This record gives sequence, C-alpha cells and structure tokens, in this order.
Amino acid sequence: MEELTRKAVETALSEGATYADIRIIEITRENITTRNGKVRNVGIGRSKGFGIRVIVDGAWGFSSHYELTPTEIEKVAKEAVKIAKASAKLKKKDVKLAPAKPVRDTYKTPYKKDPFKVPLEEKIKLLIESDKRIMSKGDLIKVATSGMRIYRENKIFANSEGSYITQEITWCGATTRAVAVGYGDVQDRSYDGRNFNTGGYEIIEDANLLEAAEKSGEEAIKLLQAKNCPSMVTDLIIGGSQLALQIHESCGHPTELDRALGAEAAYAGTSFLTPDKLGKFRYGSNIVNLVADATAPRGLGTFGYDDEGVPAQKVYLVKEGIFVNYLSDRTSAGELGLPSSSGAARASGWNRIPIVRMTNINLEPGDWDFDELIQETKKGLYVETNRSWSIDDKRLNFQFGTQIAYLIENGEFKELIKNAVYTGITPEFWGSCDAICNEKYWKMWGTPNCGKGQPGQVMYVGHGTAPARFKNIRVFGGVRR
Repeated sequence: MEELTRKAVETALSEGATYADIRIIEITRENITTRNGKVRNVGIGRSKGFGIRVIVDGAWGFSSHYELTPTEIEKVAKEAVKIAKASAKLKKKDVKLAPAKPVRDTYKTPYKKDPFKVPLEEKIKLLIESDKRIMSKGDLIKVATSGMRIYRENKIFANSEGSYITQEITWCGATTRAVAVGYGDVQDRSYDGRNFNTGGYEIIEDANLLEAAEKSGEEAIKLLQAKNCPSMVTDLIIGGSQLALQIHESCGHPTELDRALGAEAAYAGTSFLTPDKLGKFRYGSNIVNLVADATAPRGLGTFGYDDEGVPAQKVYLVKEGIFVNYLSDRTSAGELGLPSSSGAARASGWNRIPIVRMTNINLEPGDWDFDELIQETKKGLYVETNRSWSIDDKRLNFQFGTQIAYLIENGEFKELIKNAVYTGITPEFWGSCDAICNEKYWKMWGTPNCGKGQPGQVMYVGHGTAPARFKNIRVFGGVRR
C-alpha cells in the first residue's frame, strides 16, 4: 500500500500541488434490529475506496474513487489538482496549514472479543430475548424494539510531509426501547441510544441489555399514569445520558472552529463562541471543565491520529468556566493563527473530505456522591434520557424534552413525572451548574449519528459525564401527540 500512497503524492506534486495527502479506507458495518420478538433487519455492508486531497495555488482540491489501482490513483490525483486550480480562481484567501510533525505509526482499538467473530445467531438471539423481556410486562406494551450496531474502519493515511499511518477503529453497542399505550396516552422508554463505545463485543455484554429491557418495559407502563411535568423554575439534576446530549449540542458544536469562523453555516449553523471570546468569555461556573479528549478509553471519538495525521490529544475547551480553546483542524487552526491543530479533522468515509468534528467532549467529574446530591436538593427535578431537542443556529437558546423525571422534595425522590422539558440559554445554563458527581458516577456515552457538512457526513463521537445539578432552570410539561 505504501507504494500506492507514494504514487498519489508524487503525482499530485508533479502536477503543481504544494501539499497532498491520501486516505485509503475500508469500512465494515453490521446492523441488526428486532421488533416484537422478530427480526426486522440484518444489514451487513462493506465500503472501500480512497480520497486524495491537495493544495494548489492556495486552494483545496479533492477527488476520490472506489477502485484502488495505480492507474486510478494517478487519474484521481490529477483530477484533485484540477479542482484545486479551479477553486483558486474564486478563493478569498490562501489556505494556511498549522504545522504538524510527520509521523510513521500504527494504531488499533484495544478489545477483548472481536464483535465480527461472534455468531450472527447469538446476536439475534440476544435481541429477540430483549424484546420478549419488554413484552412480558403486559398488554399495554405495544412495541418492543432492540438493536445492535458493529463498526470497523481500517485506514491508511499518507501525505507529502512524510507521514504514513495505519489505523483500525472498532466500536459497537446495543439498545432497547419500549412503547406503551393506554389511559389515553403513549409513552416510550429506552436504554439507551448512547450505549456505544470503542472496543469489542464486551461492550455489548457489559450493557446488560436484558436487564435494561425489563426496566424499559416497566417504566414505559408507569409513565402512562404519571402526572405531567408542572411548569416551574427549579433546581434541575440531569442524568448522564441526557447530559451527554446537552454537552454535544451546547459545547461540542459551538467549539468547532470552522463553525466559529463562518465556514460551517448553511447546514448546521454558526456559533456564539466567536474568536474574540477566546480565553476570556465565561461559558460556565468555576466547576465546569470540558475537554476534547481523543485518548479517553472506550470513547467513540478515540483514535490514534485524526484524518490529517495529527496525534490524538486532550485539549481543554472550557477550564474553570472560561472558554479557552476550539476543536480545530490544520486549516482552521492556521487561519486563526493557532500554534497547532487540536486533532479534530475527521471524515466519515473515503469519499468525504475531513472537516472539524468532535472527538470525546467530556465534562470532568466533580466531588459529589449521587445520594448526597439528591439529599442536598430541597426542591428539584431529576431528568434522564432524551426524547426531543431543539437549539438555534448559534447554539445559544435550547429546549430538551426527556423521557422520564422525578420530583425531588426535601432531599428525596418523590413522584414519577412524564413529559418533562427544560429550556435555557447556554452560558446562563452552564453558569448555574453548582454540583457535579464524582468519578464513581462518571461514564463514557456514545453518539454514533452526529450530522454535519455538505455533502452530509455522519460521525461517531463520545461524551463522558456524571450527573450534575443546575440551579433555577425553567421546566414545563410537553405534550405528546
């Protein structure tokens, strides 16, 4: 393969490129879903190809193809150069890459049990049994679904600066969901759309899917007769899975530097964290520390090197409540004059160009025990598991609906509540954070379906967090239709 990568780079340079890189990628996927105890879908797929990226006359060019041959590599390299030359005629400024040291290395996701070698029959049996556990809770359960996703990406990266890197990334996870109908209402309960991590089949075994299935069925039925969430301003304790989405939408996306510079605006909006705020804007309270950590064990955003060959790293985005850094690639870091990229250039496949993406955006743990946090809350609401969400293009004003909630009175869980929705403005919301649970309650969650870019790219990212409390948050009851 190294001979093919060398041909790609040499061809691009001979045609006038001042920089060139190639990514050769093979992706293998396995998706299984069941519904009411029957197999609904088994999807097994493989995609392989390569993409070549070049800079000519200060502008990017990119081309790709599925046929990995010397002839096609030469053709695609020349085509990428032609595209760059055409782009240069309309450029507003030259591309300036932040420096990166050349690397020759290899990386592989550590795992105990290869998920692709586990028999398909065993996986299907687990999911069917999960559905049956849900349905065993009674006739009010109308839909029981379970699913499993397994993913592996093998890739080679080489560039004109001397890097040659091979990587194998493996991740997987399983979920279950119950839908109950009765008493004039419909409620759903899932465990959990964020149970995805890098690693082997042990990730799925550790998820205790059958136990989760029973809980989902029981709680979906209980929610049918629960009271609707009252409208109030109250202390809000957010469970880990829901807080992972909060971090994703109100910290992960607004700290993407291409978004802050206006290069990502049409599809997913811009950002309120503009460059003039870097290093001095108060994003949250003093206990809020958010990091982009591509080295975190089991994180969906964990790897050895990003898709520009920049090493995985841990970077503070918010430190003691102050906004201190961005997620960046070499292009955006170079434009802003940063000393280096934060290693966040990622592409969803061989036919997509790398763009700034989240890695693992984690809220560092605090020092509270969960029971202590509840006991120290005189009046509040505990919420868990996302049902719906919305946030504006700048990532400021948001609203999140949750599947399940509990009223807290005088330090104790009281009534089960349904349809709880909370709303806020990002810096005010994080500024109200006054307690975060400790490492014992900290967990790495995964989001395997983050969308960004045109043409669209779906990326897998991670979020580590523990439950946390926010003061004086507006909550109200949503309406199920």
